[in-house]
Amino acid sequence: MKNTLITLGVILSLSASIYAQNESYDLDIAKSSVKWKGSYLFQFSEHTGTVSFKKGTLYTQKGNITSGSFVVDMTSITNAEYKENPENGPVGHLKNADFFDVNIFPEASLELTKVSYFNDNNEHRFEGYLTIKGISNPIMIRAFADEASKTIKTKFKIDRKDWGITYNSKYKDSAISDAIEFDIILQFK
Repeated sequence: MKNTLITLGVILSLSASIYAQNESYDLDIAKSSVKWKGSYLFQFSEHTGTVSFKKGTLYTQKGNITSGSFVVDMTSITNAEYKENPENGPVGHLKNADFFDVNIFPEASLELTKVSYFNDNNEHRFEGYLTIKGISNPIMIRAFADEASKTIKTKFKIDRKDWGITYNSKYKDSAISDAIEFDIILQFK
């Protein structure tokens, strides 16, 4: 009986130690940002703007990032070049069915499922799934984490057509670059 109690005590203390090393960090949505950029194929012109996070959580084990889950509020999309009457101009167009169809798909999400580390420069490679307009595709993102400031910064591009982000006109769709660029700062509490 004494050996059983000792074994049980060792198992419980090991479990508590492992649990204590697993942590989660909530995203500070007020200090985090998603900037986007789209451009034209045959012009030196572009549109830029932002969207806001709704929530996010990063998971770690023994101090190493293991996964994460983030939700973006697509109804918050802005266009930096058009601040007056945004709903009647390009922002309204981005929100309609030609692009993001936010009435049907008000959220986008990113699920990080695998993390690789490059210790020499604190670079991380995140793999997971990006969901936009109800379409999930695998994605790989390189990012830099700063443990002291609890931030992760990344820049990457996607092919908008892989997520059904198209302009409902063959001529106009071919004049818009397929690439959408993102510049993201994740700040954690």
